[in-house]
Amino acid sequence: MELSERTLGEWLEYWAETTPEKEYIVYSDRNLRFTWSKFNDRVDAMAKGLLSIGVTKGSHVGIWATNVPDWLTFLYASAKIGAVLVTVNTNYKQHELEYLVENSDMHTLCIIDGTWDCDYVEMTYNMLPELKTCQRGQLKSERFPFMKNVVYIGPEKHRGMYNTQELLLLGHNVDDEVLIKSKGSISCHDIVNMQYTSGTTGFPKGVMLSHHNIVNNGLFTGENMKFTPDDKLCVCVPLFHCFGVVLATMNCLTHGSTQVMVEKFDPLVVLASIHKERCTALYGVPTMFIAELNHPMFEMFDMSSLRTGIMAGSLCPIELMRRVSDKMFMSITSVYGLTETSPGMTQTLIDDSFEVRCTTVGRDYQFVEVQVIDPETGEECAVGVQGEMCCRGFNIMKGYYKNPLATAEIIDKNGFLHSGDLGVKDENGNYRITGRIKDMIIRGGENIYPREIEEYLYHLEGIKDVQVAGVPSKKYGEEVGAFIILKEESKLTEEDVRDFCRGKIARYKVPKYIFFVDHFPMTGSGKIQKFKLREMSLEICKKKGIEVV
Repeated sequence: MELSERTLGEWLEYWAETTPEKEYIVYSDRNLRFTWSKFNDRVDAMAKGLLSIGVTKGSHVGIWATNVPDWLTFLYASAKIGAVLVTVNTNYKQHELEYLVENSDMHTLCIIDGTWDCDYVEMTYNMLPELKTCQRGQLKSERFPFMKNVVYIGPEKHRGMYNTQELLLLGHNVDDEVLIKSKGSISCHDIVNMQYTSGTTGFPKGVMLSHHNIVNNGLFTGENMKFTPDDKLCVCVPLFHCFGVVLATMNCLTHGSTQVMVEKFDPLVVLASIHKERCTALYGVPTMFIAELNHPMFEMFDMSSLRTGIMAGSLCPIELMRRVSDKMFMSITSVYGLTETSPGMTQTLIDDSFEVRCTTVGRDYQFVEVQVIDPETGEECAVGVQGEMCCRGFNIMKGYYKNPLATAEIIDKNGFLHSGDLGVKDENGNYRITGRIKDMIIRGGENIYPREIEEYLYHLEGIKDVQVAGVPSKKYGEEVGAFIILKEESKLTEEDVRDFCRGKIARYKVPKYIFFVDHFPMTGSGKIQKFKLREMSLEICKKKGIEVV
């Protein structure tokens, strides 16, 4: 298979012409269904609406929403006129929102009401108080000079904002020829999506991704799982993240498959959607699969239609992969990468052995060259030798927005993007992720990789989930801390955990600190924030009167 040169809009129109009556987007919980043809018509109408309010090629259109039905409408409408869709993390608070809007030079922001703990409308007014006194389309913000419009996704009206129905009506004033001309000006190498890195360290940076980047990442992801137009993918991962908008949406777009959408992750809705729609594939981060498998109503739903899926977003425990395979009948695959690689660098194949799919992240994507590079020498490591995971190919981002210095720091002179993750390549060409350079625990000069300890602790009965991170130590620099979520019936104690480790792993790897917690601090895309675990450890120790030594 060759690299695709089609844009998002061209792929959408291909399926609208080839399979017009086939379902593309389904919301099973409200029985909302779009065929390829019906959805393409709505996208064209929305694209004309955006043109009517001054959105043009290169404009930055933000979307701050859960997986609502028109999320994808705005994605494709922006893509068809050459605008760049800027995805906004649904968990952002006021300061984070304002940082992103200012940093991205956003022209138009599309929002929903909010989530359970965030009022997006109120935060938007706090950011843009001029909205309450200006007419729609006449916004002049002193602090955010690029911002011209706010669109409310829904029928409700808010002062100074358009709503979606008004936008569609305004589109009637735009001639079809104007839209056709806009479509004709677009190249597959134009930027179509800007995603801000999750910010596990430092300030988020805008990752510029082209049609070519994300279309082909989705294309080869689907090929590795043998996707066809007959597949139905249950999408419960957030669209604002590469997992959702690329591995899910671009996969379905390039294979003509159906997306069964879940607006906001709820294990019961996921299970019911799979059962009702006979989904063939399911994606999720490890915590999502844990929630589904442990739901008290799990056995009521028929999972037999599932055949494949992806578990990604953070390191995937072997025991969890085994449970998913046994209970959900899925030949689960893993994708490894990062936002800057669109996101896939490597993936296990659906036909790989269970051992390969459970213990590695697979091989290079087609047309992508992955190398394990020695961070000290810059030379490629031999098979079995640990180094930094790096790659170059069609998947490499265009760069960080307005930040050439940071771009140059991550992409070297040979075009290799440096991930910051540690890995090894085996004799069969499969890669294993062994840790992260910054996550590595250094205890008294000994290098300790959290992944090794996490995988070991997963074998202890009673542990539901575990993360290992360094706890500051005056004596050793760092000590090993294990943050454990117990199964409901578990009676494990700290001493039980240590006894399980003693004599089985090196003494310096045995966790000195064991914390039983209810949850892990996460980014909106499901990544564990290890640096926050360190902060949690100090707070817990202080409350318990434990001196960190």
